[in-house]
Amino acid sequence: MTDRIEKSIHLNAPIDRVWRALTDHTEFGAWFRVKLDGPFSPGQASTGRMTYPGYEHIEWRATVQKMEAPRLFSFTWHPYAIDPTLDYSQETPTLVEFLLEAVADGTHLRIVESGFDALPAHRTADALRMNSGGWDQQMENIKKHVHG
Repeated sequence: MTDRIEKSIHLNAPIDRVWRALTDHTEFGAWFRVKLDGPFSPGQASTGRMTYPGYEHIEWRATVQKMEAPRLFSFTWHPYAIDPTLDYSQETPTLVEFLLEAVADGTHLRIVESGFDALPAHRTADALRMNSGGWDQQMENIKKHVHG
């Protein structure tokens, strides 16, 4: 599949705890490694700066799509938009969805990022590869965060 990335993880934490880690901008920033300018709000841009070592020069910009507690949090963004000299604003953004399901011993979290086929052809492979690896790391980050 060239249009989407799907990752899932079982978290030994209640769904409300995982929801807070995803949707509270301070908690999200702690595990995602981004300093956000303010809270998430559907229909609004979320801005800030990455804090991940080596990527501090990268601006964070996403548009929150949905916050349907405690099951769905989604936003659109420009994937692997790391060159500060390029304007990515004319590209179609991808959609990132965090889907939560309460299970007997915690929460099942699934992350789906879709829409890569709409990227310029010269960016698709790198964006898929880098974001796939990035989501692997972010799954570990949120696991450590909610397991405390």
